[in-house]
Amino acid sequence: MKTAQPYTHPITLYNQRIKKEGIVVFDDVRGLPAGSEPFASPDYVICLGHRGRIDLTYDGEPDFSEAHTVGVIFPNHKLATVSKTDDYLATLIVADVSMLNDPMLRIINQMRYRYELHPCVKLDKHEYKMILHVVEGMREIVRLNMPGRRMLMSRLLEFFLRLLSQYRKSKLNEVSVDKRVIISFHDELMRHFREHRDVGFYAAKACLSAKHFSAVVKEETGQTAAYWIHTQVVAEAKMLLHMRRDLSVQAIADMLGFDEQATFSRYFKREVGMSPTAFREMESTETTRPA
Repeated sequence: MKTAQPYTHPITLYNQRIKKEGIVVFDDVRGLPAGSEPFASPDYVICLGHRGRIDLTYDGEPDFSEAHTVGVIFPNHKLATVSKTDDYLATLIVADVSMLNDPMLRIINQMRYRYELHPCVKLDKHEYKMILHVVEGMREIVRLNMPGRRMLMSRLLEFFLRLLSQYRKSKLNEVSVDKRVIISFHDELMRHFREHRDVGFYAAKACLSAKHFSAVVKEETGQTAAYWIHTQVVAEAKMLLHMRRDLSVQAIADMLGFDEQATFSRYFKREVGMSPTAFREMESTETTRPA
């Protein structure tokens, strides 16, 4: 009688591949990596559940993955298995931690406060099917070894996350009042961050005092409302500086609602640690550097 071989988790088996390719899809995942200690991935992981169920703890709090769920897990959060059915099966999309700073994937940090404390999203059959189509596109890019593979994978991951954001938004009435405030804040921030960088504006949109609004955001996300506003403005600025080289720094400052280029430059340097021009030059160097 043959002894069953121990299950080796792909995250631990293909660590160097993840670093090299940036974004990797792993199918036939049947659980968490084995070990007596909680597992904490150094990478950004999306878990798409297909069948069965695994009950686990996420930073010590109860959580789960089952059929038609998506878990969005940022680096270094601790996961531990509580129980698992024998038929549990999932697909993982793993992005190297460096991808969180990719201007093309700025949506990852935009979504951070919506998923970092509450990573699991339940999908209906249609939503699950559409998400599967996106993952199949990722598999096909790898199968064909298409030119510009890293960029194409980044674009599909961005589309995946935008779809997921819409699906989660459609479940607004299923969450608590405080979580509705957070989801609404995200939507208002996407709509108004170019014109409004003050917490009071978003508090008024939520029909709350600035103090109460700030307390809700801090409690639900672990960061202040001002932090998320600045994160969004900086993410957009980085994307424009990186992708729109036809635009001057002054033009980008105008697009982001700054009265003067100097004001924008001071703001950017305070948040990033370098001037917009220095950032653009650095990104240009990284883009042209041989692989």
